[in-house]
Amino acid sequence: MQWGGGGGGCCAAVANGAAAIVTGQADCVVVFRSLAQGQHGRYGQNSDSGAISGERSYLVPYGVISPPQRFAMRVMRYMYEHGIRQDALRAIALASYHHAQSNPRAVMYGKPLSEQRYDESRWIVEPFHLFDCCMENDGAAALILMDAERAEDLKQKPVYLLGAASGASARFGAYAHNSPVYASADFTTIAEDLYRMAKLTPSDVGSVQSYENFTGGVVMALAEHGFFPPDRANEFLTLENLRASTGCLPLNTSGGNLAECYMHGFELILEAVRQVRGTSLNQAARNDVALVIGGPMVAPASDLLLGSKAVL
Repeated sequence: MQWGGGGGGCCAAVANGAAAIVTGQADCVVVFRSLAQGQHGRYGQNSDSGAISGERSYLVPYGVISPPQRFAMRVMRYMYEHGIRQDALRAIALASYHHAQSNPRAVMYGKPLSEQRYDESRWIVEPFHLFDCCMENDGAAALILMDAERAEDLKQKPVYLLGAASGASARFGAYAHNSPVYASADFTTIAEDLYRMAKLTPSDVGSVQSYENFTGGVVMALAEHGFFPPDRANEFLTLENLRASTGCLPLNTSGGNLAECYMHGFELILEAVRQVRGTSLNQAARNDVALVIGGPMVAPASDLLLGSKAVL
C-alpha cells in the first residue's frame, strides 16, 4: 500500500502499518519493499511504446522522456531563485559516498567519491552530474511493527514511531507541471504536520535519512523541514556538516540511494532504526531522534520521525 512516485510513499507505508495496529486491525505488521526491476527495464533506459498518455503526453513532445529531465527543471528553478551553487549538490553526494565506505553492505563500498571525480563526471542533465542520480539495483528490505508494550519483551531494542505524515501541497501533482509552487520538494505542509504530531522541532533531530532520487531534491527537502533557510543552503551544505559523527546534521549515514542501495527509500528507514538503536556503522553524536524524508518532488510524499523511549 504505497502511493506516490517511486519512494514518495515509503514512509507512508510504515504509517499504514502503524494505523492498522492502533485501530486493532493487526497485532504485528511487516512493512517491506522489494525490487526486481531489471526484468522490466531500468529508468535509465527508454523504449518506444508507440503511444503516450497521462503526464507523459505533456512532456515527451518536448523531449522530456526520463526522470532526471523532469526533476532537473524543478531543481534548476530553485537554484536560480535562491542562488544555490553546484557545491551544495556535490556535498550531498560526497556525504552519501563517505558514509558508504564504512558500510560493507553498500553497493559503493570501496568506491570513494572525491570532489574532482564528481566534477569531472559526465552531465546527465543539468544540474545533475552522474553522481547526483540514484542507483538502480534489485533487492529487498523490511521492518516489523507492533505495539510498544509487546516490543519491550523482544530481544532487539525497540524504536518508537513518533510521527508520520503524508500528502502534497496545492496541485503539486498537476500533469502539466504548472503547480503554483513549482520549485519545491513538496514538504512544506507535510513537515509541519509531522513536527506537530511528534511535538518536536528541527533542533531535536539528530540525523536525517533523506531520499536522494537526485541531490537537488535533498537541498529543497532539508530547507522545507526547517534545517536552514534556502538562502543559506550554500553555507550549510558542506561535507563537514553532513558527516557523522562530527557534523551538525549527519545525512544518509548508510550511503542512501546514491551509494548504499536503491530500495525506493526503504533502506533509509532501516538506517534510521539503526541510528536510534545505536547500531549504525556511522553513528551520529545524537541518536535519540532520527528523521526519514521520503521521495521529494512527487505527490504525495511522506515522512517519519523515529525515536528512543526517552523522547516519548
